[in-house]
Amino acid sequence: MKRAGFTMIELIFVIVILGILAAVAIPKLAATRTDAQVSKISTEAATLVSELGTFYTAQGTFKGKDSDDITNIDLKTSDHDIQNTDKLVLGDDNNNTCLEFTFNNVDDGNVTVSAANASGTVCTAVKTATENLQKTYNFGGSNVAY
Repeated sequence: MKRAGFTMIELIFVIVILGILAAVAIPKLAATRTDAQVSKISTEAATLVSELGTFYTAQGTFKGKDSDDITNIDLKTSDHDIQNTDKLVLGDDNNNTCLEFTFNNVDDGNVTVSAANASGTVCTAVKTATENLQKTYNFGGSNVAY
């Protein structure tokens, strides 16, 4: 009598091979998620700098303006009404603050972009990836070259 099907040894081998593949693939997928968050925050930071410059050029001030009028980026900021020393915040999916956009002088368009003191792999990588953006921007005033 001939029986159709797999033996117990064959099934065990398949399960072991699937387990090895899963053990290799899961850490790679987690790293891909982290890389995607870093890329997203870095791109949003560059876009926000550009949008701040465009908004200040059009309006001449940030004072009393709402950050929702400037950008549609999902900011981790509770108060969206912009005043001196206010901050717009970009963060990761765990609500860690990665970058801060501080309004030093809303009338002169002076904004400082700095990395926050957050720990974590995403914020640490964002700090490194956005080093060229972390500086003070003066969108108005006497620094305009002819």
